[in-house]
Amino acid sequence: MIKHLQYMEYESKVKVFHKERVENFRFNFSLENQIHKEGEYINDKFISIEMKSVRFESSLFEDCRFEEIKSTDTVFENCTIRSTVFYNTDLWAEKFIDCKMQNTTFELNKFGCHLDTVEENDVLIYLVSFLGSLAVLPGNIISALFMEKIGRVKIIGGSMLISAGCTFFLFLSFSQSAIIALQCLFCGVSVAAWNGIEVVTVELYPTSKRATAFGVLNALCKLAAVLGSSIFTSFVGISKFIPILLSFTALVCGGLVALKLPDTRGKILQ
Repeated sequence: MIKHLQYMEYESKVKVFHKERVENFRFNFSLENQIHKEGEYINDKFISIEMKSVRFESSLFEDCRFEEIKSTDTVFENCTIRSTVFYNTDLWAEKFIDCKMQNTTFELNKFGCHLDTVEENDVLIYLVSFLGSLAVLPGNIISALFMEKIGRVKIIGGSMLISAGCTFFLFLSFSQSAIIALQCLFCGVSVAAWNGIEVVTVELYPTSKRATAFGVLNALCKLAAVLGSSIFTSFVGISKFIPILLSFTALVCGGLVALKLPDTRGKILQ
């Protein structure tokens, strides 16, 4: 969700240049989040700059020079490039889509990983994952302290219902900070349900069937995780409300069903 919000915000700030003509100009500043359509660049120099999320479409480059270029998610599509030199750049052949090259020279191309995966906002994704993992710690401690007092069934059901409440409030959250806070709360609360399920699984099945029960339940959990990720990624680009609503419904139903489970407190293991 964080990544999707970043992408939507980034897309809303894109700058579009249409049929611009630039002659005898030296580009010594970075280009970012731009689309250039049907432009003409005559005897221009692109020296020691960074191109990030830049797209040239149906443009003409003639007698230009690209030198010391660092690019990320930058492509040239349906462009005509004449008498142009690319010196010590990372503009590989894959970045020129259906382009016409005429007397064009590539010298000292940079080698290395050809994947354009470097983005400044990626650090936020790792930070969110770290905070989510850190939020699990108090959830584990609280569930361990109250597992016997409250009971396994109430821990599972209550945790899932509170987690459903966290997903519901995502409807009202449109900022990254609010979503991060709700994610941390969700991780801290939902881990209690997992702890309760593991305890119930041990106490509900006899020793002869316990390993099989664990295996079947883990397999179902993995399958549900794969389906959940696939469904979420399919709908999040269309509307964030659909995956949130599905998650809310699943958690509410799971929490209500969990409250119907038999209470295994004090049960002697077989």
